[in-house]
Amino acid sequence: MNKYGLPLSILAMGSLYIFAIPSEPQAVKLLFKLVPMWLMLLYAYQGIKSAQQKERSHGIVLAGLFFCMLGDGLLHWFVVGLTAFLIGHLCYLNAFVRHWRYSLLRAATIVPIALYSGYFAWQLVDALRQDDKTGLIAPVLLYIAVIAAMAWSAIMSGNRYAIAGSLLFLASDTILSWNMFVEDISHSGIWIMTTYYAAQFLIATAIRSLRTRPNLSIHKGSREPNLKTIKGL
Repeated sequence: MNKYGLPLSILAMGSLYIFAIPSEPQAVKLLFKLVPMWLMLLYAYQGIKSAQQKERSHGIVLAGLFFCMLGDGLLHWFVVGLTAFLIGHLCYLNAFVRHWRYSLLRAATIVPIALYSGYFAWQLVDALRQDDKTGLIAPVLLYIAVIAAMAWSAIMSGNRYAIAGSLLFLASDTILSWNMFVEDISHSGIWIMTTYYAAQFLIATAIRSLRTRPNLSIHKGSREPNLKTIKGL
């Protein structure tokens, strides 16, 4: 299969699920929901095999995709599915932190992410209290904190695929939770799944460019970096 085969298959199966598969029977709907994630796991695995520099973070991202796939299948049991997604985000967080690239501008993004997450959490907690679902408050707040930290860690990695994927994941979960607990959103299913599949595909793609930056060695008696060391940066 050429390099475009899997991405096109993911696009085709994701579009089929979003726009063509009916909601009943539920087993068929769930099967087609999971197919794009299975393909993304294969796509990510191929990315690991083809990577010139193998990283432990590659396998951790793959584990994150796997747990998110489990979350897809178990979301009917909300807390169980949420827990699987939580583990997936912790995997992503772990992987992105390993590629931390500090800059003041990237670090400053914690402010808008914290403000956004705080407002979102406040709205959800209020809605859960009104619906007498206070038992969900703690796991929902924990989940928001973890996905916000995951998004910020992706930004701090400087990897454009990880950044775009994490922010789309945050958007997808915002739409899902808002539609589920606060108020109905028109065409929510389309918005949730398009942003979700795009997010996961971008995170799977990030594997190909998640690399540890090599140290610059210095020639003896010279302050110039070794060009052989930095070749390929």
